[in-house]
Amino acid sequence: MPLEPTEQIEKFQDFFESYKQNFYDLIEKGKKAIVVDFGELSKFDPDLAEQLLNEPEDTIKAAELAIEQFDLPHFFKVRFSNLPKSQDIKIRDIRSEHLGAFITFDGLVRQASDVRPQITLAKFECPACGNTITILQIDTKFKEPTRCSCGRRGRFRLLHKELVDAQRLIVEECPESLEGGEQPKRLSVFLKEDLVEPIMEKKTTPGSKVKVIGVIKEAPIFLATGAQSTRYDLIVESNNVEPLEQTFEDIDISKKDEEKIKELSKDPKIYDKLIKSIAPSIYGHDYVKQALVLQLMGGVRKVRTDGTKTRGDMHMLLVGDPGAGKSQLLQFVSKVAPKARYLSGKGATSAGLTASVIKDDFLKGWALEAGALVLANFGVACLDELDKLSAEDSSALHEGMEQQTITISKANIQATLRSETTVLAAANPKFGRFDPHQPIASQINMPSTLINRFDLIFPIRDLPSKDVDEKIAKHVLNLQQKPTVLPTEVKIPLFKKYIAYVKQRVFPKLSDNAVDEIKKFYVSLRNSTTIGEEEVKPIPISARQLEALVRLAEGSARVRLSKVITRRDAKRAIDLLKHCLMQVGFDYETGQIDIDRISTGIPASQRGRIGVVKEIIDSLERRLGKSIPLEEIMAEASEKNIAEAQVEEIINKMKRAGDIFEPKRGFLSKI
Repeated sequence: MPLEPTEQIEKFQDFFESYKQNFYDLIEKGKKAIVVDFGELSKFDPDLAEQLLNEPEDTIKAAELAIEQFDLPHFFKVRFSNLPKSQDIKIRDIRSEHLGAFITFDGLVRQASDVRPQITLAKFECPACGNTITILQIDTKFKEPTRCSCGRRGRFRLLHKELVDAQRLIVEECPESLEGGEQPKRLSVFLKEDLVEPIMEKKTTPGSKVKVIGVIKEAPIFLATGAQSTRYDLIVESNNVEPLEQTFEDIDISKKDEEKIKELSKDPKIYDKLIKSIAPSIYGHDYVKQALVLQLMGGVRKVRTDGTKTRGDMHMLLVGDPGAGKSQLLQFVSKVAPKARYLSGKGATSAGLTASVIKDDFLKGWALEAGALVLANFGVACLDELDKLSAEDSSALHEGMEQQTITISKANIQATLRSETTVLAAANPKFGRFDPHQPIASQINMPSTLINRFDLIFPIRDLPSKDVDEKIAKHVLNLQQKPTVLPTEVKIPLFKKYIAYVKQRVFPKLSDNAVDEIKKFYVSLRNSTTIGEEEVKPIPISARQLEALVRLAEGSARVRLSKVITRRDAKRAIDLLKHCLMQVGFDYETGQIDIDRISTGIPASQRGRIGVVKEIIDSLERRLGKSIPLEEIMAEASEKNIAEAQVEEIINKMKRAGDIFEPKRGFLSKI
C-alpha cells in the first residue's frame, strides 16, 4: 500500500538523522547534493524503497522536504546510487511500460550540449487586483496564467522567475554490451543543477563512460505544421550521473592503500615484481615489459617561464613478427592504465584519432566530437596495427604526439584540444618478419617522421631456440590447462592505484650524479665514430633521445616513489635506450649505431654513397656534356668501391626524387 506524503517525509527524517554529520562535511566542501545508497534505504524501510522505484518524483521531493526540516544553511538535492539489478535496463530495452520508472543504465556520452539556464518557476502579478500567481514551468514551452481569480484574462506582469542550469547529453550503448551487428541505440539525458557543476561537467564530456540513474519520461514531438504528433520521444530526467572511467586524479587512494603502496615501493625487488605483473600470460620480453612499467609511470611534464613545454609522456613502438604477443601487451596496458583507449589501425581514421566537427541538432550549429587521442588525455592510447593507417590519417598523429595538442579549424570552429597522451603502438613489418639488417623506416609502412616521434622502438622477434621454446610451450600449455591461475606479483587494482599515486604525488628531479651519467653517455656515443673526416659521419644519437633518457630516468625514480633521480635510474634508462639502439639503430656495414636508420631510413653509409654518386654525375657532366653514359658512372663508382647493385639502387632513388632522368636507354641527364 502506498505511503502518504506526510508519512514519507517523517520516515525520511528518521533516515537522515544518521546522515547529519555528512551534511556538515558537504557544507564545508561547498556541495549542494547528498548521495544516498539505495541499499541503506532498503535496509531502513523496504516500503519506502519500493515507493521510490514506483513513484520516484514524489518520493525524491519528500526526501528533500525532510532535509529542509533540519535547518541547514542551504537547500540539498537528494541523489541516489547503487540501484538494484532489477532496475538496470539496456537503452534498447526501454519501452512505454517503463515511463515514470526509476531506472539505471550504462553508456558512452556521444554529444554534450552547452550548459544553459532553464526556467523552473515563474510568478505573475494581476494588474487589476494585484494578486500574485505562481506557475510551475514543467513543459518545454513557457507557460503564462490564463486567468485570475478576479476574472481578468491575459496580459499578466512577470514579477520573478527561477532559473537552474541545465544540459542535454546524448548517451549511446557501450560497444561491449552489443551482440554481433547491432546498431548502438541512443537516448537523450537531461541534467540539472549540481549535475552540471564544472567539476561534474568534466566527467560527462563526449567519450566518457557513465552510469545514469533517472526517470524515464515522454517528450512530445511537433510536426512541421506545428501540430503535435501522436508519437512521443523518450527522454531521461537524470537524478544522478556516475563516471565509470577514472583518470589517475579521480582514483581514490585510501590510507590503507597508501600504506600498501609505500610498503611495496620499499621492496628491493619492486622492479622485478612490476615487470612480472605486466601481461603475465606472455612469457619473456623482459626489456619490453620493463619499458612498459616506466612508460606507465611516465616522466614529468615541464613548463618553462617562456611558455614552452617539454612532454613527460613516453611514446613506444613495438615492431615485430606475427604471433609474438604485441596485441596482448597492448590489451593488458589498456586495462591497467587509469584511463586508456585501445584502437586498431584499419578501423581508425584521422577524425577518430584526433577530433571531428559534426552538426548539432540540439543547438542548431556545429559541435566538436573528440577522438581517441583527446579522450585518452592524461592516459594511454594503445594503437594496434599502426602500419595499416593511411598516410593522411597517420599524419594527424604528429602534432598530438610531440606538441600534445590537437588543432582543429573546420566549419566555424577553431579549437585547440589537449592530448597529453602516452602512445603505445604496435606495427607489423611489410615483409612479414623483422629484418635487423634493413633500416626500420623501410620495413614499416609509416612515414619516417612519425617513427622518429617514438622514444623507444622494440623489435619483438620470434627466433627458434630450444630452451626458450620449451619454456614458452610450458607456460602457454599451463595457462590452457588452468586458465584462471595467473602468477601475478602485483594485482591489477593495486597496480592501477600505484600508478595513480605516483602521478598525483611523485615529481622527481635530476641529481648531479644522474646528469653526469647521462651527459657522459650522450657525449661519448656521439663522438665514438672512427670513420674519416672526409666521409659522412653516422650520427649515433640526437637531442630527442637525450630527452627520452631523462623521461625514462624519471619513470625509474617514480617506481621507487623517489623525489630524486639517482645514478642507478640514469643507468637503467641508458641500458634500455642502448638495447633499443642496438636492435634497430645498428648499421651492420659500419659496425656502429646510426640514428638515421630509425629517423630517415637512410643510414650514413648509404648517404655517403649517394653523395659520391652525385659527385661522379656532376664531374662527368662537366667532362662529357648533358648526356652521361651509365657505363661511365658504373666504372667510376667501382673505382670508389661501390657495388653495381648499390649504384643501381641509388640511381633509381634519384629518378624517383626527380633529380635525374633517362633521355635514352643507357644514358642519364640531370634535371
